[in-house]
Amino acid sequence: QVQLVESGGGLVQPGGSLRLSCAASGRIFSRGVMGWYRQAPGKQRELVASITSGGSTNYADSVKGRFTISRDNAKNTVYLQMNDLKPEDTAVYYCNAYSSTWPSYNYWGQGTQVTVSS
Repeated sequence: QVQLVESGGGLVQPGGSLRLSCAASGRIFSRGVMGWYRQAPGKQRELVASITSGGSTNYADSVKGRFTISRDNAKNTVYLQMNDLKPEDTAVYYCNAYSSTWPSYNYWGQGTQVTVSS
């Protein structure tokens, strides 16, 4: 099975930066959408950013101007550069790979913790 493995999370002070990486075990970056989701305690999982195979991006309003999603198909890796981090960004961040076209798929990583605290 395809596996997504996130890395790069950790503890950072407000205003700091982190870069999350999501490496896939298979060649699934030629189509579909890659996304980063996050889930804070007591809250629903929400979409943070997504990027299509063509490079189109979408961001949650709360992270626009601060986060940047990118992908490297040759490395089967998607990144989330997070700048000017705020305490509200604290959550477990999950990588997702999705395609609605056949053969469809919807893969999730195990998550990586991001904690923003002074």
